[in-house]
Amino acid sequence: MLWVPFLLVTWVAAAASCARLCLAAVEAAQPAGAGTPDRDHELTLYEAAFLAGGPQRVTDLTLVSMHRRRRLWLAHTGWATVVDPEGADALERSVIGAIGPEGQSRIAAVRASASAAEAVRALADRLVAAGLAVPDAARSGLVAALRNVRRSTVLTVALAAATSLLLPAGHGPDARAMAWFALPLVLTLGCLVIARVEVHPYTRWASPAGQSLLRKVRASPRDPLTAVAIGGVHALDDPALRAALTPGRRGPV
Repeated sequence: MLWVPFLLVTWVAAAASCARLCLAAVEAAQPAGAGTPDRDHELTLYEAAFLAGGPQRVTDLTLVSMHRRRRLWLAHTGWATVVDPEGADALERSVIGAIGPEGQSRIAAVRASASAAEAVRALADRLVAAGLAVPDAARSGLVAALRNVRRSTVLTVALAAATSLLLPAGHGPDARAMAWFALPLVLTLGCLVIARVEVHPYTRWASPAGQSLLRKVRASPRDPLTAVAIGGVHALDDPALRAALTPGRRGPV
């Protein structure tokens, strides 16, 4: 009966992780905005970029937009150079500020700094208040809860195998006792399947209402900036610009 404590551990881990996931899902499903989301709202490109890919997507869109208008030069070597130091809006000014007074900086550093800037946070807050974006705390809580359920699944399999193979003869579980290990496994796997349908929308940047608006943008004719907002830098048709913005794909110096 040495296997019983291992079984209890799997049950406790499975029950606790699934309960945490349920609570996180309920919290995420609560509308964050003060009123009903406006499903007729016409998204700006910045808003679409945030709902499709979060803060970094907004920064990528800003960088590409500035490069195309010759306000910024993005080299395939991974450097950003300011051409026009006057930003047209708060997001462009945050990018210029992230580059610094010398007017040149590594693109990776610019992306990290500008993505965390106040202008992007203000955009996120507006979308959350409008009910179009999932609050960061709710999304992070759901992702962590899902990770715990996956860990509980692995733990159940590992402990079942350990008790069957490593315990001395006569102390390990027989075939009937192994069925008890299957119950927490069914619980966690069932939770993950249900979460794939019911919880998955809340682990994205856009809320269900925001995703509905994004589908309209995806269905509309795309220009290059819209393609970046929806699909990211991989949607760029300029190989040099794509290399500048894609880590690990630098061109020759």
